[in-house]
Amino acid sequence: MDTADTPRLTALTLHRASRVLEATFDNGEVFQLPCEYLRVFSPSAEVRGHGAGPGLLVAGKESVNIRAIEPTGHYAVRLVFDDGHDSGIYTFAQLYALGKAQSTNWDAYLARLQAAGYVRKPQP
Repeated sequence: MDTADTPRLTALTLHRASRVLEATFDNGEVFQLPCEYLRVFSPSAEVRGHGAGPGLLVAGKESVNIRAIEPTGHYAVRLVFDDGHDSGIYTFAQLYALGKAQSTNWDAYLARLQAAGYVRKPQP
């Protein structure tokens, strides 16, 4: 999605207890983005790698939360996770794209975990 075509981010609200980042856009769309989802789909080179493909399979982040949200210019935020990961800069266009493709992305992630033999931990 081209940045020019992306609706403008109007609000980011972290719900710490439920570990969800709520992203609201000026076209009325609101996405409930779990911290685990944002962590495993981090745009950082550490997670995405430097080429095409699905990137590193990040597992064991069922309980991860966001410790801080730091603005980066007028186009992005850096999310600091409580597991120490802090190198992902999420542009507003990326947050929108993650919201739009959340179901597809999450299903593919769960399939990759299963193929790797990882069993997700139940959440309270």
